Amino acid sequence: MSKFKFIDLFAGIGGMRIAFEKTGGECVFSSEIDKYARRTYSANFNEDPFGDITGISPKAIPDHDVLLAGFPCQPFSLAGVSKNNSLGKEHGFKHATQGTMFHEIVRILEEKSPRAFLLENVKNLKSHDKGNTFQIILDTLQDPEGLNYDVYHRVIDSAGVVPQHRERTYICGFKEHNAEFEFPDILPVNGKITLKEHILDEEPDPKYTLSTKLWQYLQEYKRKHQERGNGFGYGMVDPNDPGAVTRTLSARYYKDGSEILIDTGADTPRRLTPRECARLMGYPDDFHIPVSDTQAYKQFGNSVVVPVVGQIAEAVGAVISTSD
Repeated sequence: MSKFKFIDLFAGIGGMRIAFEKTGGECVFSSEIDKYARRTYSANFNEDPFGDITGISPKAIPDHDVLLAGFPCQPFSLAGVSKNNSLGKEHGFKHATQGTMFHEIVRILEEKSPRAFLLENVKNLKSHDKGNTFQIILDTLQDPEGLNYDVYHRVIDSAGVVPQHRERTYICGFKEHNAEFEFPDILPVNGKITLKEHILDEEPDPKYTLSTKLWQYLQEYKRKHQERGNGFGYGMVDPNDPGAVTRTLSARYYKDGSEILIDTGADTPRRLTPRECARLMGYPDDFHIPVSDTQAYKQFGNSVVVPVVGQIAEAVGAVISTSD
């Protein structure tokens, strides 16, 4: 029997789901608009997620204890908040989020009132639109006349558990006030994960080695920006360095692989394979990749780091179990 039920919104390929299922949760609803991500999700969970979340009534979503969402970052209207408050309208913060994907989360929280939620976004969410976006998010979630959740947030770097610098903003909320929750210090569980021993293939397909032409272009591009005093350019890692940590894997990795190149010791470096990207994001090797390399790079570049969410999931589960 599951310890709690959760829903998986803006689900991507299911990284958050893997983490919360390991903690004893049961997923009762999922939603993802991208057809290729849905294909990967279906291949791994035998479930076809609902598509456009704006097309479903919150009443049709099953009851759940925890809402999970890695939502797109969009600007909100502080002017809209001020205007509605001055007119005496309730829930001005909610009004300011209308037309955004965060609003879809708000309407589900309002209708289903789960005990907890975990939201994930880019590090720059806090500074987006000069901090206005993040402030409206917090005000909306905490509004005593509205959703009235206790909210916690932290920027976490995945480099503690996988050899990749990846800073993301996590926002967690609880209906129970004064819940004893703290974001965990993200630390290795079974020893340090290194590139050479745990991430990289011993004999990767030669097709992932950069062409001489592309390698020359990337070197010239970096040289030009260095001359201008900019830090733009490729990122190279030495697989024989046990302390090597890559840059952040992005959804644009399919274009040229420049942010994470592996030194092959030959004339040209190579990019990561999709399976290596999966490992760098903390996915197990039995995770199915049924899409093209281009789509796989996009999917893992947009994903959460599974073991980071796993440790947060344990902390969330502990709060829920003590408040039963």
